[in-house]
Amino acid sequence: MADRCLLGLSLRPGKRYFIIGQCSPYVEQESEEISDAIVARLNPNSGAVENLEILFFSKRLTANEKIELPIEMVPIVD
Repeated sequence: MADRCLLGLSLRPGKRYFIIGQCSPYVEQESEEISDAIVARLNPNSGAVENLEILFFSKRLTANEKIELPIEMVPIVD
């Protein structure tokens, strides 16, 4: 498991999203829409979720829209 969390924001026209993940996105990752405009980026070998992308993030933010991530939080045990 990664010991860091990557947060990123893209505001390029047509490519506006917020990303949360363990690593930078890469071409081999598989994509699965897990909720309305929420995309999970999966490791091609293990199927593990490496990143979550929240599409249209800036539009949702300015509209004061609630964003819910359909994920289960797992406690970290040292």
